[in-house]
Amino acid sequence: MTLVREPERGAPADPYTSALRDGGALYLRRHGGRRQRLELARWCAEPDAADDTLLTRCTGPTLDVGCGPGRLAAALTRRGVAALGVDLIPAAVARARAAGASALCRSVFEPLPGEGRWAVALLADGNIGIGGDPGRLLDRIHALLAPGGLLLVETDAQDVHERFAARVEDARGSHGGAFRWARLGTPALHRLAPVHAFTVADTWTHTARAFAALRRS
Repeated sequence: MTLVREPERGAPADPYTSALRDGGALYLRRHGGRRQRLELARWCAEPDAADDTLLTRCTGPTLDVGCGPGRLAAALTRRGVAALGVDLIPAAVARARAAGASALCRSVFEPLPGEGRWAVALLADGNIGIGGDPGRLLDRIHALLAPGGLLLVETDAQDVHERFAARVEDARGSHGGAFRWARLGTPALHRLAPVHAFTVADTWTHTARAFAALRRS
């Protein structure tokens, strides 16, 4: 697979940015392959019961990686939990802030506040795929968490471990730039976690969504 760069901040409005503003269907298209519909409406709504299984486990300062429109970071703020969202897309960060969340327009791989002191990190909505290399992402989260910190991951419902180039497109086929992404199921995460100094503390499912809690060793 040809490696591709993450989307650049400040690029012309892409389908994701347009959909955040105007609504509409949004898809993740694999390079040269199939596409799957993204759950933009859910990301922009209030947290649902499955999300609440994550939120109740956020018992200390929480970093929401790939926060998108900020539903989780905003909900934690309303609950009195210190939370910070991080996302590369300016429109998503703006929406997260409008919802009441603290959020930065920054890559998780850039310097971030509170490195080594976060009690909890969130990788919801398949964000274990960020950067297309789950192992590298786990190493980065390990550096961000405090000793004994908790990483909450939404995994793929299938037993899968794959990396690929993709782009976001709308129903008309208009698309943004290519980026690296990955899909990781719970069994693959079980295998990967100890290699990157995490232990699997819990796994659960809710309404066809799968989750895991990893403890920083």
